[in-house]
Amino acid sequence: MILALIAALPFLGALLPGLAIRSGRTVCASASFATSALAFVLLATQAPAVLRGETLVYSLQWLPALGLTASFRLDGLGLFFAGLILGIGMLVILYTRFYLSRGDRMGLFYTYLLLFQGAMTGIVLSENILLLLVFWELTSLSSFLLIGFSSHLPASRQGARMALAVTGGGGLALIGGMLILGHIAGSYELSVILSQGEAIRASSLYVPALLLILIGAFTKSAQFPFHFWLPHAMAAPTPVSAYLHSATMVKAGIFLMARLWPVLAGSPEWFWIVTGAGLATLLVGAKVAIFKDDLKALLAYSTISHLGLITMLLGLGTPAAATVALFHILNHATFKAALFLTAGIVDHETGTRDLRLLGGLRRAMPVTFAIAATASLSMAGIPPLNGFLSKEMMLEETLHAGYGPAWLLPVLATLGALFSVAYSLRFLVHGFFGTAKPTPQKPHDPPLGLWLSPAILSALVVIIGLIPMTAAAWLVNVAASATTGTPVTVKIVHWHGLYAPALWMSVAAVLGGALVLLAYRPLRTLWDATPKPDAKAIFDATVTAAARAARRVTDALHDGSFTRATAIATAVLTAAAVFAFASGTHMAGSRALLAIEPVPAIGWLLLVTATALATILHRNRILSLLMVGVIGLTLSAAFAWLSAPDLALTQITVEVVTAVLMLVALNFLPKETPRESSSFRRWRDIALAGAAGAALAALSYAMMTRAPAFAPISEYHLAQSKPGAGGTNAVNTIIVDFRGYDTFGEIIVLGIAAIILFALTEALLATPAVRRSLATLGASRPEPAGDRHPLLMVMATRFLLPFALIVAVFLFFRGHNLPGGGFVAGLVTAIAFVLQYMASGLGWTEARQRFAFHSLIASGILIAALTGAGAWAFGLPFLTSDYGYIHLWPLEEFEWATAALFDLGVYLTVLGAVMLALNSLGRLAGRAGHGAARTPYDIDMGEGI
Repeated sequence: MILALIAALPFLGALLPGLAIRSGRTVCASASFATSALAFVLLATQAPAVLRGETLVYSLQWLPALGLTASFRLDGLGLFFAGLILGIGMLVILYTRFYLSRGDRMGLFYTYLLLFQGAMTGIVLSENILLLLVFWELTSLSSFLLIGFSSHLPASRQGARMALAVTGGGGLALIGGMLILGHIAGSYELSVILSQGEAIRASSLYVPALLLILIGAFTKSAQFPFHFWLPHAMAAPTPVSAYLHSATMVKAGIFLMARLWPVLAGSPEWFWIVTGAGLATLLVGAKVAIFKDDLKALLAYSTISHLGLITMLLGLGTPAAATVALFHILNHATFKAALFLTAGIVDHETGTRDLRLLGGLRRAMPVTFAIAATASLSMAGIPPLNGFLSKEMMLEETLHAGYGPAWLLPVLATLGALFSVAYSLRFLVHGFFGTAKPTPQKPHDPPLGLWLSPAILSALVVIIGLIPMTAAAWLVNVAASATTGTPVTVKIVHWHGLYAPALWMSVAAVLGGALVLLAYRPLRTLWDATPKPDAKAIFDATVTAAARAARRVTDALHDGSFTRATAIATAVLTAAAVFAFASGTHMAGSRALLAIEPVPAIGWLLLVTATALATILHRNRILSLLMVGVIGLTLSAAFAWLSAPDLALTQITVEVVTAVLMLVALNFLPKETPRESSSFRRWRDIALAGAAGAALAALSYAMMTRAPAFAPISEYHLAQSKPGAGGTNAVNTIIVDFRGYDTFGEIIVLGIAAIILFALTEALLATPAVRRSLATLGASRPEPAGDRHPLLMVMATRFLLPFALIVAVFLFFRGHNLPGGGFVAGLVTAIAFVLQYMASGLGWTEARQRFAFHSLIASGILIAALTGAGAWAFGLPFLTSDYGYIHLWPLEEFEWATAALFDLGVYLTVLGAVMLALNSLGRLAGRAGHGAARTPYDIDMGEGI
């Protein structure tokens, strides 16, 4: 349970900043910090068991039949990454308190940050890979909000869009790869998948799964050729850059490769793809970083380079290389977060991040200089700092690559290290040494709150560098053991001997990097003169071309004509049906036909007549609506005749609500169709409708006359309705029990649709042009004749309302065993309120309304969700129901069922959605009517519902 709580805490804590900001910025920051700190403390309580080599797993059943469970896993790798995410998160939250100005929306920023933190924590703690995918997509969405936080800046909007497009596209590939991986392993639980490495690598689906998973990992971790989005994400505020690009988002792909290392690594495909991409990313990112003038851009490309280094190590496929990769992840997180925060300090205190405008800051900003020097020298790999240790270990591992020429990988890795020294020294020398230059603001060290976080990180850089075995080896060991699946004991030392090849490779990199910095001016001139591809321009051109192509297709197929859209869809479906009939055996079966009885024949004639009249009278919208109502009522009678009273009752109530909704919508349409379709279109529509009807009739006839190949599911529902769900009404037990997931999803969709309708109508009412159009529409209508609303109707609705509510309550409680239920009860209650609106007017009724329809929708969905989640307390899957009997003297025995609570959620959601939709249209219609109603006696359909 603690594992689930660790993952959930940031999401729950995201509710606090918006509330706490009212009490001040410090309270807001404290609430956010406390959330991360509490999650970190809970993680620490589980650390002793993990350090002993245990793997902690906690599962909440969700959809076990489909392999989807809310399972969480904490092993050495999860502890390693979760500690980085939460620990650096606390430091970033502290830094943000002093970095953001009073004009920035601090509460919203912390909310986005905690949402992102929760998504990342969920990724590293997921046991079920389908759950991991959910958190994966949440990181893309929440990072979009963080990167685009300064939405008034075009660069922020463009960077957020680019990041979402690239990582979101990679996420789609990852979904496919994970589904294939789960299919190969026969489970979506990591405990099962990680134990089947040989079987997975031997599968014919290994390569497709590998490619799709790596696309997802490469896009998230900015690996070549998907690296271009990360520098543009630097438009985000500095705390976002420090958090996303040191310990979190860009490490998600690295984590995924490490997590799946036991089953995917070890093959030639893995080596060439992963090592090749990592090596290319290492060199490209490092080379570009040397010539970037913006501090954050330099650090962004350096991040790309270091991510490539880590990816290359994982690609080597040896336990030793994977261990070095994890050690460098720790080191990179410390010095890179410190450097990003330092760049923010420089920008905050000088007003610029441009290295061409900076210089000599070591005298004006000594504290900042000390932090920057420590972190940048570590990034360069200078002893005795932690970056030196992992860099030299990396160079050593390249000497033992199992594929390709023995000299190639070490030479290219040394070249990458040389570039790393060059851009690290440029960050430090060009920014803090030399002659001081005039800046927009007079440079000075910031207050303690701003430099404390990077100072802590820089201290860790020094401590890990000086005493790595004490400070880091224990954590790297458990993480590497979990990654490789074998016990690992890493030995981290400063001196490998005078004749160690890695030592001289490191010396060559340092000397070469220093020479590059000395020759920076001519190299910069050459760099500026060299043509370079513009990744942003290519991306924008690709997006523009795709949008243009989509627009052309949309304009061709969807020109605003509902008739044309329906004709296209009908033609495609009819063609598919004809093809299916022509390519297979779909003729009628051998089942005997039933005799035609008088009542069904009369109903069939009514349907045909009403349909024909609706077609003939389609120009008169009121008469057409009346014919549609006849069709619906005839279907209700058919349901009743065929022993389906529950469906009949539902159909009748739906018809009433739909008729009222359509009547209100007719306020915005002319009484008659303004123009007729051409003769060609009419004959085309007749042909398509006839063909579609004939195909559907033939398909229905074939299905009903053939013996079923399998026992119908209805037999199971009928047999288990009472013993399994505690109700004799199979329709209700299907809705709230057997198919409760479907119903839960449907009420969510229904609530969303109603809220969208409300938002659209409110936006229309707020538009001056629309208000003028509605006023013009109202003025063009004839004045109603006589009494606009008879007193008899007003008094009758006052009398009928409580009785209608009683009927709704009766239908709700009887629904589990007899026709009724929450859906029908919600519609009956809605009809009762609709009558009240029609009788007394929109304004009069709203003035006496004591609750918001939005709240009904939210309450209904929340009750349904809590009812489903309640099963977890008993170790059962989500939405598992139970029932029993209670004896209360002197009353008789009566039944209770948890499904009734779920049905209550359905009732409230249906009532809220219907009333919100009708109320929204009624308010819009009132603007087109003859004025607001002030009394319950002067209302027509134009002013209320």
